[in-house]
Amino acid sequence: MLADFGNLFHGFAVVAQPFNLVLMVIGIVLGVIVGVLPGLGGANGVAILLPLTFSMSPTSAIIMLSCIYWGALFGGAITSILFNIPGEPWSVATTFDGYPMAQKGQAGQALTAAFTSSFVGALFAVLVITLIAPLVANFALKFGPPEIFSVYFLAFCSFVGLSKEPPFKTIASMMLGFGLGAVGLDQMTGQLRLTFGAEQLLNGFDFLIAVIGLFGIGEILLTMEEGLSFRGKTAKLNMKVVLETWARLPRYWLIYLRSCLIGCWMGISPAGATPASFMSYGIAKRISKNGHKFGTGEIEGVVAPETAAHAAGTSALLPMISLGVPGSPTAAVLLGGLLIWGLQPGPLLFTEQKDFVWGLIASMYMGNIVGLLIVLTCVPFFASILRIPFSVIAPIIMVFCAIGAYTVHNNTFDVVMMLVFGVMGYFMKKTNYPLAPMVLAIVLGDKAEEGFRQSLLSSQGNLGVFFSNGLVSTIMTLGLIALFWPVIQTLLVRARDLINGTLRPAG
Repeated sequence: MLADFGNLFHGFAVVAQPFNLVLMVIGIVLGVIVGVLPGLGGANGVAILLPLTFSMSPTSAIIMLSCIYWGALFGGAITSILFNIPGEPWSVATTFDGYPMAQKGQAGQALTAAFTSSFVGALFAVLVITLIAPLVANFALKFGPPEIFSVYFLAFCSFVGLSKEPPFKTIASMMLGFGLGAVGLDQMTGQLRLTFGAEQLLNGFDFLIAVIGLFGIGEILLTMEEGLSFRGKTAKLNMKVVLETWARLPRYWLIYLRSCLIGCWMGISPAGATPASFMSYGIAKRISKNGHKFGTGEIEGVVAPETAAHAAGTSALLPMISLGVPGSPTAAVLLGGLLIWGLQPGPLLFTEQKDFVWGLIASMYMGNIVGLLIVLTCVPFFASILRIPFSVIAPIIMVFCAIGAYTVHNNTFDVVMMLVFGVMGYFMKKTNYPLAPMVLAIVLGDKAEEGFRQSLLSSQGNLGVFFSNGLVSTIMTLGLIALFWPVIQTLLVRARDLINGTLRPAG
């Protein structure tokens, strides 16, 4: 443990280098802008701006990209409170009480509460990562191919069974991702798969091209179709309002603690920040003595969802760092970045790339502090971005996407494929098919396949290898429970109704 704290202080020294500090500020500013603009978001912003990091060292690159993520987490609250337009999906719950507070002339208090709650949730999650990630990574070093496959199996099953999305749509999206991930050269046999004679597909579909198209172009097309008009309240935060709000917030310590725990659990299990924010808001409304006033401008209704959303968004990086399994779409994009920079995600990072891992964890602390200061001082500027017509913003974003796609391999075919993935993402969003499982399958599909095939080769085709010891059996069982959790939950409810004698007879 003491060695870990020594590594953390070394990480702070890495982050404190002038170049990295500049990247941190740039990343947070870009992230807040991404968060403010509806239709973008953390995963989209990181995916679009990922090509900017190709010439940087991996440590500097991850600092900038993670700070874009922190900035996006902060930025979503601004439009939710001032304009009643959620900049991020998890900011929807913030609009319930944040916008009514702004309507009552309390925009400053609402924004201060939101930003401070975001900071508290993220800080709690970073502390959890600091304490738990090295332990998980050391444990994971004992994994062989069956254990590695079982971890991926658990991740895939969790997305199916624990997600708020319909299970069959999640499975369909994931299967499409597996299919796309299988295109190109088979790493184990050297045979070509699904290339149909096209030389451009010999290396398969590049993860970054798919992400830029699915998230960036897909969202822009959808937003252009729906149209956007911005109307809302202006806000200026002065120090008096900030200090008065800070003086009120400690009385909500129980909401903070409960929301942090909910957020961390939802982030580590890949449920995500959006259900965490809604669950935290719902529990706060049920428990609070002012619950009947929720929806009319209660500060508790801002504190609960913002704290939970940021705790979930930050803690989603824990499984990515320690196991190489992303806990959110943004973590999946960051995982793709690690692969592009030549790093192998997972427990070996803690022994082979200490500067990288502890620099990332240190940047989480400093990035959230710098982010809080920036959003508290620059709210009017970020809110004014919404006065730029979307017809101007959309083409600029699409040009950045095209440049980013071209710079991956300096190939115009990648730009064409980006547009194809963009149209695919548009139709998937229109038909309510989730993108996150597809991205997860594209990123991890080949690694899961490799672990599966290596396990079968070592066991001469015996599937019992996935239940051959206590560790792999436990992980596989947890995966099966997660996969069938909706069915299990229904059976438990029916059993409880039977026990209580409340089950009504059929007919």
